[in-house]
Amino acid sequence: MALRVSSAAFSENETIPPKYTCDGQNVSPPLEWEGEPHGTKSLAIICDDPDAPSGTFTHWVLYDVPGGAHRLSEGSRGIGTEGRNSFKQTGFGGPCPPPKDGPHRYIFHVYALDVASLGQPGLSREAVATAMHGHVLAEGQLTARYARYARANSKDVIAPQT
Repeated sequence: MALRVSSAAFSENETIPPKYTCDGQNVSPPLEWEGEPHGTKSLAIICDDPDAPSGTFTHWVLYDVPGGAHRLSEGSRGIGTEGRNSFKQTGFGGPCPPPKDGPHRYIFHVYALDVASLGQPGLSREAVATAMHGHVLAEGQLTARYARYARANSKDVIAPQT
């Protein structure tokens, strides 16, 4: 079964606004989802970048979001349990690809689960994936893109193309 995931900030395969990146306020974007099946007790959200030079880079791990929730506001805090991202921090760490790489994809995965909790705060993406095994009722995703480009006459980095 598939969840439908959307954002008021961007559509599928569009550029994520700089506000939600390391070039802006670095806050999580608003997300909405629908289509959770009966029996959903919690949700988990994972955002990762499969185009990172060293392999998939996780920007956000959030779990134990109450099953009745259907959205997260921009910069949400206090809903669910924050896991550890690839920056070795809890919470959202916005897109920040190397300027030479061009656009990267940022995939926001939303999982409907048949358990109320996956565990203690600060779990890694891998630990959350292990805890979710056998408990996923439905899932969906939303993909955004982002790139950073170096200025021709400067070492400064500027916001991406629009």
